[in-house]
Amino acid sequence: MKRDSRLREGQVLKEYLIGTGGWEYFHIPGIKPLVAYSRLFNFVEVNSTFYRIPPIEQVEKWRKQVPPDFQFSVRANRTVTHKYMLQPTTEALETFDKMRKICETLKTSLLHLQTPAPLALNQKTIRNIRDFMSSANIGKLRLALETRTSSSAKLPHELQKVMQDSGMVHCVDLSKGDIPAYDSDILYTRLFGKGEHNIYQPTDGELAEIDTATSSSESAKVVMSFHFVKMYKDAARMKTFKETGKFPMVTRSTGISSLEEALGEDATFPATKQELIANQGWKLFDQTPEQRLRVSDALEALPEKTYNSIGEVINSIVSIQR
Repeated sequence: MKRDSRLREGQVLKEYLIGTGGWEYFHIPGIKPLVAYSRLFNFVEVNSTFYRIPPIEQVEKWRKQVPPDFQFSVRANRTVTHKYMLQPTTEALETFDKMRKICETLKTSLLHLQTPAPLALNQKTIRNIRDFMSSANIGKLRLALETRTSSSAKLPHELQKVMQDSGMVHCVDLSKGDIPAYDSDILYTRLFGKGEHNIYQPTDGELAEIDTATSSSESAKVVMSFHFVKMYKDAARMKTFKETGKFPMVTRSTGISSLEEALGEDATFPATKQELIANQGWKLFDQTPEQRLRVSDALEALPEKTYNSIGEVINSIVSIQR
């Protein structure tokens, strides 16, 4: 899906790239994961490059497994961002050059860089970033910088200027309410949600808010990289919404059967009410084909006790509803 078919009058025509942070766990029997993934999505963020640099022969195979119009972005190796913290050292610059060659092989210009949480965005850091940008062979790359240490509102003005002067994109997490510190022709968002780490499933309303934020931006290209626990399903939900204006169901059934299906994925017993809420409450289930609820909404009604099976949980909720 490349264009928003639901553009309103006066809106900018946008290119939407909707996908996830990797394809390794996208399994369809008999089909290579990336091949299968590329039949559903038009974009993927390559996360593995952050941890290790793959042989260029492997990268060439990735490109050959997807359609010509399929697009990648690449995460810069942690040697650049976490070991040398964007200082223009010889090893950091050599590693960056390898990242550039990977991007060229994948026929993408998007390279994502993430500052580590301990890195303060002070004058020294900003100077290092400026020196790195002037020393690196950037070529045709578009760099998307994600600062884990600062919200967009607190992004130092000096850093904003360095980023804008270098044509960098300010990467943010729209699912947490962040917004880019400045406008760009590309809006790049990595979505982790409001839970601990990425343990979260966005409601229809939250996905609609993300859509509103992207649609109302001046960016001509929108890149959404989903990282929630159920990232494939949630990215597919957004893709369906962009194509049809409606959100699909998250399970195969509705009502109490849908709740049972959600719990049946990985709930373990015995478990107290509070343990069930903590471990399962972040999920969604289909109250009706049009309405999704948080599993915690249903579990809150349970009496305080220890439960020994899903059946016991379901029977208790059914008895309460009568």
